[in-house]
Amino acid sequence: MAGGGVAALGVKKERAADYKGRMTWAVAMACLVAAVGGSIFGYDIGISGGVTSMDPFLEKFFPVVFRRKNSGHQNNYCKYDNQGLSAFTSSLYLAGLVSSLFASPVTRNYGRRASIVCGGISFLIGAILNVTAVNLAMLILGRIMLGVGIGFGNQGVPLYLSEMAPAHLRGALNMMFQLATTLGIFTANMINYGTQNINPWGWRLSLGLAAAPALLMTVGGLLLPETPNSLIERGRSEEGRRVLERIRGTAEVDAEFMDMTEASELANTIENPFRNILERRNRPQLVMAVCMPAFQILTGINSILFYAPVLFQTMGFGADASLYSSVITGAVLCLSTLISIGTVDRLGRRKLLISGGIQMIVCQVIVAVILGVKFGTDKQLSRSYSIAVVLVICLFVMAFGWSWGPLGWTVPSEIFPLETRSAGQSITVAVNLFFTFVIAQAFLSLLCAFKFGIFLFFAGWITVMTVFVYLFLPETKGVPIEEMVLLWRKHWFWKKVMPDMPLEDGWGAGDGERADDKNHS
Repeated sequence: MAGGGVAALGVKKERAADYKGRMTWAVAMACLVAAVGGSIFGYDIGISGGVTSMDPFLEKFFPVVFRRKNSGHQNNYCKYDNQGLSAFTSSLYLAGLVSSLFASPVTRNYGRRASIVCGGISFLIGAILNVTAVNLAMLILGRIMLGVGIGFGNQGVPLYLSEMAPAHLRGALNMMFQLATTLGIFTANMINYGTQNINPWGWRLSLGLAAAPALLMTVGGLLLPETPNSLIERGRSEEGRRVLERIRGTAEVDAEFMDMTEASELANTIENPFRNILERRNRPQLVMAVCMPAFQILTGINSILFYAPVLFQTMGFGADASLYSSVITGAVLCLSTLISIGTVDRLGRRKLLISGGIQMIVCQVIVAVILGVKFGTDKQLSRSYSIAVVLVICLFVMAFGWSWGPLGWTVPSEIFPLETRSAGQSITVAVNLFFTFVIAQAFLSLLCAFKFGIFLFFAGWITVMTVFVYLFLPETKGVPIEEMVLLWRKHWFWKKVMPDMPLEDGWGAGDGERADDKNHS
């Protein structure tokens, strides 16, 4: 394992000013195809909540919930509280968590495309099992295979996008993953709205159509070029340079190629990336790899998205109205992601995260107040207040869509040096799926116990994460991915945590202090 000194950093100087290249069709098509992997994640989030609110599905697999749902005297907040029903949703995320750890060595040793293809095949198998399910065990097994697919896909796709994109467009292109996710959610909501009245097999159609994005992901992964970073890391430097020249549209790639070569030299000395990532010099990236995905889920967004129909029915909406409302929130999420794509490389990551956090806090508090005053265990919301709740939830979803939604994936995928990048992304995916699993498993019980207070619970977490970004996340806009390691040495806090290492061209601690104000603002 590499020790201290200059070599431990891999990239030893800034060369960003010497980077050449432009946006090319090769990059655009590669990122578009790869981002389809995000639609798988989104489709499942959107499809789960709709299917679990369909009577034929509940009657076949969860008869207790079906009877409770149609009972006139059941507590509104607790009618869907069932651990088996929660397990249907959350088992996928637990499987994804475990598989993401196995995806890391695949991504590092066989390339980003290998993880994308493995994810597509696993998801295809899961979709087939779900559409043909005849009992709960078969249904859960299908969900587990879907989880394996998500573990591999969420590992490979964000890394692929970050490494293929030119530095000045990395934020926008990386967000193609989140855009595909939101399109998947919206598509799932539309399909649920169309299949809810197809008895008794509408739910099978909803679950089975997941095979479509899985097939696209698998075929796309086979046809995509590998990233130059991965090729160089695996000793195929000449091929890596050819790919780099093709995706940048120029032969003048010496500066970027040198950064990749220096990063790969260090990466090839690392036998255990997971052990290396625990070293002090990787502490800032490790903290972000844990906190960013955890905070993304603790906004409460997944609870709203994959339990949206259930949540709206709990508030007194009819079955049709609840699915219609979830279609609206899915559309809002999709459109707001476009705002982020258009502004992230101009305004930066910090401004979007902080402003989005503030808007989400306000929305959660407003919903909690409306439900606390006008909604109870045995009374329904009036039409006007129901519309107000949907409107405020849409504003919450909009804020998430241009802040923590895409940036919760973008920031962790762009900050790691090459030698720990696959391990770092595994940690990011595992933490995201762990918290998704916990919230998915606990949300219906929390809703029953906290009632309207569940929204205040999430508002508290959003407050914490907004302060965290303000204090500890430096601006990564426009910084080349292989030079990101140099950024932390200029941050007011992280420069105190990282060990002293001399760098070329005066990039020492003194420069970090002089740049402190710039990066903290």
